[in-house]
Amino acid sequence: MERDSQLELYELVASRLKEAHTRVRSLQVPEGVRMALSRKLLVVTAAAKHDLADAARRLDRLMKDLDEGRFPEGD
Repeated sequence: MERDSQLELYELVASRLKEAHTRVRSLQVPEGVRMALSRKLLVVTAAAKHDLADAARRLDRLMKDLDEGRFPEGD
């Protein structure tokens, strides 16, 4: 049973990561901001390999920031 819930969480995180990548690609922001967001997505992806629940929380925060128009400063 626990394995099923873990698989469902994995599928949810994978789907939301795909959505997040699409959203970041389509943003009309300076390239430095886009790169900073891409790095955040890479961190979430790496976290998913070790702690799926933490990756889901990180992704939730990132998506909320995107929804609210809060972007990191670009280099």
